[in-house]
Amino acid sequence: MAEPVQIQGTDVQAKIRNPLGVVGLSFVTLGIYAIFWYYFVNKEMARFGGARNTDELGDSPGKSVLAVTLGAFVIVPPFVSIYNAWKRLNGGERLTGLSGLEAGLGLLLWVFIAPVAEYIFQSNWNKVLESQAGGIPQPQAGGVQQPQQPPPQAQ
Repeated sequence: MAEPVQIQGTDVQAKIRNPLGVVGLSFVTLGIYAIFWYYFVNKEMARFGGARNTDELGDSPGKSVLAVTLGAFVIVPPFVSIYNAWKRLNGGERLTGLSGLEAGLGLLLWVFIAPVAEYIFQSNWNKVLESQAGGIPQPQAGGVQQPQQPPPQAQ
């Protein structure tokens, strides 16, 4: 089950999803869940960016979904949309002091091993959400990071 997290600076909540759940539901629903998941993650990134007064995290999740669904008939739009989604994720990581997979590598991973890419994408997005909510300590000046405490386990 997804755990809601408040996006700091807004009254909007995002969801920390189980990455294996995302992959499993995408398989079980033959990709239908992946389309909805892609929309909601892009929407969360856009709202997170809006709370930080930046459009670096996107502004139109509907266009992203349109590109990966109907845009597939033109061939190029899905690749551009997925690459841009990774760039938005990288922007979110940068805003919270984290680092992750490069957008180009994320796109290649998505093209060749989509389930692994979905897993990594959701896992990294969860880290961004936890970090902005205060769950993961920010890196200190000089590159030294304090020890992390594990998030509380849901029962």
